[in-house]
Amino acid sequence: MSLNEELGQRLQQLRKAKGFSQEELADRVGVSRQAVSKWEGGQTAPDLERLLALSKQLDVTTDYLLTGQHPAAREQGPDAALFSVVATGSTVAGLLAATMLWYEKQTAIATAIGLLLMVMGCVVYAIGMTMGEPASRPRAKRRFWAVNLWLLPFIPLSLLYNNLMGGFASAPYPIPVNSLVAYGLFWVVYLGGCGALEWRLLRGAKQ
Repeated sequence: MSLNEELGQRLQQLRKAKGFSQEELADRVGVSRQAVSKWEGGQTAPDLERLLALSKQLDVTTDYLLTGQHPAAREQGPDAALFSVVATGSTVAGLLAATMLWYEKQTAIATAIGLLLMVMGCVVYAIGMTMGEPASRPRAKRRFWAVNLWLLPFIPLSLLYNNLMGGFASAPYPIPVNSLVAYGLFWVVYLGGCGALEWRLLRGAKQ
């Protein structure tokens, strides 16, 4: 295997680990997508300027790109996916706690506890995106939002609906009072909005 082909394989592996498409990596280093495709196919090799840009975007040294040798002093961070799992667990617990406690007690404290747990989940996720190993962040980010884009808006939208409808203002879920049309509209907005965001997320992951 030629040096260009070995370099191309490393570029492709690193690009996929970062979650970049060929077009996105090309934009980041200032070349065309066809140029990246030729590099990965071993047909051509990047010049020094592009090599430096690639090392920065892929979070490796130029020595690793050229030789495949890992730098001895590079310290690995924790897997960001672990933070994502813990964060998602916190947001799920928050939604369940708010729902069950409010059903039993019907007090604003129940909803506040749920919101607090969900905020804690977001904080854990943010820590993971900051401290986690850079190569693990894109996948952790996709996994977190695949679930939480459905969870996080639910209580805020429910509070807005309940206040507008003049019902149980602090309830963490929508309560059908006065108008069943408005209640149905809530679910259309919630499911339609979250479904559209989920579709965009899946589309971005495929690209």
